[in-house]
Amino acid sequence: MRDMIDAPNPEHQRELVRLIGGYRVSQAIYVAAELGIADLLKRGEKTADELAAETESHPESLYRVLRLLAGAGLVTENASQQFALTLLGAGLANDVPGSPAALARLVLRRFKWEPWGHLLENVRSGQSAFQQIHGMGVFEYLQAHPAEGRLFDSAMTENTARDGRDIAGCYDFSSMGLLVDVGGGQGLLLASILRSNPKLQGILVDLPEVIARARSVLEEWGVSERCTMVSGSFFEPLPPNADAYLLRHIVHDWKDAEARQILENCRSAAGTTGKILVVERLVGADRRAGLALLANDLEMMVNIGGRERTEREFRTLFGEAGLEIRRILGPFGAAGHVIIEGAKIAWPRSPNATAEEGT
Repeated sequence: MRDMIDAPNPEHQRELVRLIGGYRVSQAIYVAAELGIADLLKRGEKTADELAAETESHPESLYRVLRLLAGAGLVTENASQQFALTLLGAGLANDVPGSPAALARLVLRRFKWEPWGHLLENVRSGQSAFQQIHGMGVFEYLQAHPAEGRLFDSAMTENTARDGRDIAGCYDFSSMGLLVDVGGGQGLLLASILRSNPKLQGILVDLPEVIARARSVLEEWGVSERCTMVSGSFFEPLPPNADAYLLRHIVHDWKDAEARQILENCRSAAGTTGKILVVERLVGADRRAGLALLANDLEMMVNIGGRERTEREFRTLFGEAGLEIRRILGPFGAAGHVIIEGAKIAWPRSPNATAEEGT
């Protein structure tokens, strides 16, 4: 083992250097997303000079960014220095369903990128780097900065478009009469579920400035007549007596105390028979396979203040909120989401009761 450490494999060294420099590719992708390069190249090959004229950019600087993106596989460059989209790069076009263009513009914008430069201070103090830099939490910041708030909504809607259909198809909502989407953003996931279940009624709960942008989404999907919009927070009492309360990408935004309060509010509203449906991803034992989720866990730590959780941690959290996990469905979709179905603990509980695990 000592000889292996003294004589590192050159290939491993190159991989380390590549990982160290990964932020450079990220920032180049941000520039491409912000300038709409993929949208412009959908019309055909263009030179850096042509793209610079259309985006009011410096031609040589833009060329050097595009050249790096060619190395990353997002574009190709021909002998005439014309750039064309690859299939990978085409995914950054804004009109592609589920495009991560808004996500790139959000997470790589300075207000979200800068806290990562303070990761060491975050690790030493245990306090969110975002809070240390901006003097407020990320959701307070988004409320105070409407442009960034709208970008956040767009990124979350894109995210839903990528996996909303899988969620709607993975769980059987057909026997339900009323579903509450708690913190459901602009309503795309709820709209998808309602369209697939014509007898189902929905309630969309989110902050007033978010709800205001949801009506057009619900109307576009033809479900606005079956959906009531309620302005409010998941830290406040929720509409009571629904068949299920849906929390997608909500619990991971919060530390245990706040996450437990959200679950308790859902439990209180659900009565004796309502279900709590939590859509998240589970941290597994295979760290290499879970790299993307572990990176997102650090995003939660640095910028949001929450965390990704293991199955055991979810079971503990549910139990502390007076809920038991009945079953876990999934993983499903490219991102590997699961649906955690919980219900109010029935006392006395059978000593032989176990949660049903779905696949």
